[in-house]
Amino acid sequence: MCMAVADDNKIGLIPAIFLVAGSMMGSGVFMLPANLAAIGGIAIIGWVVTIIGSIALALVFAKHAALDPAAGGPYAYTRKAFGDYMGYQTNLVYWLANVVGNVGLAVAGLGYLSTFFPSLTDPLVMAVAQIAVIWLLAYANMLGPKIVGQVQSISTIFALLPIIGMALLGWFWFSGDTYMAGWNVSGTNSVSAVGMTLNFTLWAFIGVESASVSAAVVKNPTKNVPIATVVGVVLAAVCYILSSTAIMGIIPNKELIVSSAPFADAVRVAFGDGTAKVVALCAALGCLGSLAGWTLIVGQTAQAAASDGLFGNIFAKVNTKGVPAAGLAIVAAIMSLQVLATMSPTASEQFGKIASIAVIMTLLPYIYSSVALKVLSYKKISNGQYIFYTIVGLVAAIYSLCAMIGSDGSQTRWALMFVVATIIFYEMTISRKNEMEEHHTQPGGKVPGWVRYFTLLVTVIALIATFWVSVGQHRNTIIHAREHMQNISTPAPQIVTPTTQSQSITPTLDKATSTGTP
Repeated sequence: MCMAVADDNKIGLIPAIFLVAGSMMGSGVFMLPANLAAIGGIAIIGWVVTIIGSIALALVFAKHAALDPAAGGPYAYTRKAFGDYMGYQTNLVYWLANVVGNVGLAVAGLGYLSTFFPSLTDPLVMAVAQIAVIWLLAYANMLGPKIVGQVQSISTIFALLPIIGMALLGWFWFSGDTYMAGWNVSGTNSVSAVGMTLNFTLWAFIGVESASVSAAVVKNPTKNVPIATVVGVVLAAVCYILSSTAIMGIIPNKELIVSSAPFADAVRVAFGDGTAKVVALCAALGCLGSLAGWTLIVGQTAQAAASDGLFGNIFAKVNTKGVPAAGLAIVAAIMSLQVLATMSPTASEQFGKIASIAVIMTLLPYIYSSVALKVLSYKKISNGQYIFYTIVGLVAAIYSLCAMIGSDGSQTRWALMFVVATIIFYEMTISRKNEMEEHHTQPGGKVPGWVRYFTLLVTVIALIATFWVSVGQHRNTIIHAREHMQNISTPAPQIVTPTTQSQSITPTLDKATSTGTP
C-alpha cells in the first residue's frame, strides 16, 4: 500500500520536463545579448553547439545521480573516481566559480536598474552600488534563510516574464537587415567567432549539473529521466535563443554592444518607455533575488566542505539562526574584491569579464565529472549503456575543452594557474582532513587501475593541450567591436520594423542608448 501511495505522489514525464526547464531558465541570460553582440549574429551557431554540449553534460549528471543519488555533485564524483586531492581541487574551484558568478548577477541586476537611476552608468557609482547590494543580501541571509527563500521563488517568476515575452513577441519587431548587418564583427573567421561564443552561451546553462530531475520523484525513471533532461534543456535553450536572437534583430549591433539593459532597450523599441521600465524592473528583481539565494548556497557549500575537513573551521561556524554567518562574510568580501577587479566602462563589459571567469572555472569540474562517469559506471550498467554514456561523457568533455579554448586567453591561463596552486591549499588542510578521513566503497567491485589512471592521464593531457592553445588566444572582443564601430563613418541607422507593422510604431534608439552609453 505504501508503495502505491509513493507512486501516486510521483510526477510523470510532462511535469518532469517543465521541472527541468524551470530549473534551467533564469537571470543568467539578461546581459548576454550585449556580450554576444561583440561577436555578432553568428552567435546563433554557438547556441546550437552549446545545446549539444549542455544536453551531454545534463545526461552525464543525470546518470551520476542515478548511480549514486547521495553522492553530492561534481566534488563527490571526482573524489570517488580520482582521489581526495582531485576532489578537493574540484570543490575549491567549483565553489570559487559560484562566488565569482554571483557578482555577475549583481552587475546584471544593477545594470537594469540604471534605467531608473542613470547615475549607475558611472563605473565608480556602479561598483559602490554592487558592493552595497552584496553586503546587504549577505546580512539578510545571516538573519535567516526563510525570507530569502521566499524572495527567490517570487523573483524567479519575474525573471521568466521578460525572457518568455521576448521569445514569443520580439519577432514582430525583428529586422533581418539589422541582424545580418552585425553577423560577424569579431574580426576573426567564422570558426573562431563561434568558439568565442561558447563561453558566453554556456553561462546561461551554468547549473546544468542540478537540472536533471531526481529519479526518486519521477514515474518510470529509467525511461523518463533521460527524456525529461534532454527535452527540458532543449526547451530552455529554445527560449534563450529566440529571445537573444530577436534582440539582435531589433537593436543595431553597435548600440547593443554598449547596452546595460538589452531586454529593456528592445522592449522600449516595441512598446515605449513605460513597458521598458516594467521589463527592467522584472529583470532587476529576478537577478537580485537570484543573487540572494545563491549567496546563501555558496555559504552553505563552504560550510559543508568545512565539515568534511576541506575548508577552514571558520566556514563551519553558524549563528543562532543556524546560518554560517562568518562564511557569508568571507564570501561577501571575496565578491567585493571581484567587483573592484572587474570595474569596466559599461555593465555589459564588466558582466562579460565575470561570466567568462566563472564559466572557465566551472568547466574544469564539468570535465572531471564527464570523464569520471566512465570510471564510476564500470560494471554497474549494461555494456550497451556503458558504451553510450562513455560517448556522452566524451562529447561533454570535448565541448567543455572547446569552450575553454574559445575563452579569453589570459583568463584561461590564470584559471589554470589557480588550479595548479590548489596543491598548496590542499597541503595546508590535509592534516585536518586526515583526522576526518572516510573510507569509500563502490558498488560493483573495485575499478581496475588501468581504467582509473588511463582516464586521468587522458584528461591531464587534454588540459595541458588546452593551456598551450589558449596561450595563443589574444582577444578582447569588446575593444575590437568598438574599433569596428569607430571605423563606421555613416550615422547610426534607425530601427526598421517589419513592413507589416504600422509606421506609427517605427522607433529610434535614442532613449535606449541613453542608459547604456559609458
